[in-house]
Amino acid sequence: MAFKVEQVDWQSASHRLIELREQVFVLEWQLPREAEFDKDDETALHIIVSDTDNKTIATARLKLTGEIGRIAIRMGYRNIDVYKQLFGALVTLAYSLNIDTLTMNCDLNTVTHHESLGFVCSGAAFMEAGIARQPMSCPLSAFKLPDAEHLH
Repeated sequence: MAFKVEQVDWQSASHRLIELREQVFVLEWQLPREAEFDKDDETALHIIVSDTDNKTIATARLKLTGEIGRIAIRMGYRNIDVYKQLFGALVTLAYSLNIDTLTMNCDLNTVTHHESLGFVCSGAAFMEAGIARQPMSCPLSAFKLPDAEHLH
């Protein structure tokens, strides 16, 4: 399947970002809406992946500090092709911004998966919106996209 990948900012695409993130995080995962949206949305750069019908199917944001976050993929599209499109765009964007290290706070149950991508634990686990999270980091030069058997 062909996908359209766009780099967008909050001001021009907030309606698309909000719709998808509310669907995934607020409705599906039942996280509080106030925990999902913050002031960092306005300064971060966002990636949107759309299907051939221009339906927004995935998004993530990259802060200028190198932190990846707010990764949301619509149910039914959580597969290796969408993941590679999304993370490929994030890595390309990070290179263009001369970011040396990617960071993220992942769910504890995905630590092993993120280690397979080149991330290492970089701090103590903590709770965020009722979810146990682990800070991780990865030199951009060490990041590797997974093959199908590494994707959960």
